[in-house]
Amino acid sequence: MKKTLYSLMLSDDVVREIDVLAHKNGTNRSNLINQILAEYLGMTTPERRINEIFQAIEEAVTPYGELVPFFAPNNLTMSLKSSLEYKYRPTVKYEVELYKNGGDSIGELAVIFRTQSAALISAMTEFFRLWNYVESRTLPKYGVGGVSCALYENKFVRSIAIPKNRDCTASELAAAISGYIRLFDELMKGYINGKYSAAEVAEKYEKYISKQNILI
Repeated sequence: MKKTLYSLMLSDDVVREIDVLAHKNGTNRSNLINQILAEYLGMTTPERRINEIFQAIEEAVTPYGELVPFFAPNNLTMSLKSSLEYKYRPTVKYEVELYKNGGDSIGELAVIFRTQSAALISAMTEFFRLWNYVESRTLPKYGVGGVSCALYENKFVRSIAIPKNRDCTASELAAAISGYIRLFDELMKGYINGKYSAAEVAEKYEKYISKQNILI
C-alpha cells in the first residue's frame, strides 16, 4: 500500500492522546492514524493483515504443544520456540518475518539455534542441507519456484513463496505457515534423534506437500 506525505491540521489534545496510544501499541503517530482511518473506512492495512496472520498462527500452533509463540502487535516479526530432545534440551527458535510490500516473496523464515555441541551443530547442519535438497527437488513439481535458502552459523533462512494464483485470506496464510513450521519441527527432531532417515524425511515432506492447497 503506497504512502504519501500529507499535511493535516489536528488538535493538540488529539495529537497528545494519539502519541500516548501509539507508544502503548509500539508504533508511531503516522502509522496509528493511518490504521484508525483505514479501520473507519473498512480498509485493511498491511500492518493489520500481518497482525491477523500472526494471531491466527498463534491460535494454530498452541494446541500442537511443541511450539511456544511470541509476538507483539504492530510488529512485522513473530517467533516460536521449540526444545530439542537432546541431552540438555537446547532451544530452537523460528522467526517469521512478513513483508508489508509485495515482491518476490511475502516474507522469510529463520531457524536459529544456540549450542556448543559439535555433534549437534553437525546434525542440524546436515538436516538443513537435506531439507534444502528435498525442497529444491519437490517444490518445482508443484509449480513453486523462486524459493531461496541460506545457511549461516547456527541459522537457516528460507524465503516464503507467494502462493500461486491465490488471493489468500489471513487465516489461509496462517494455516500454511504454521503447518509448514510444524512439519519442519517434527521432521527435524525425528531426523536428529534417529527416528527418521533422510529417505523418510523426503517421503513425509512430499506426502504433506501433495495434500496442501496453498504452498509457500
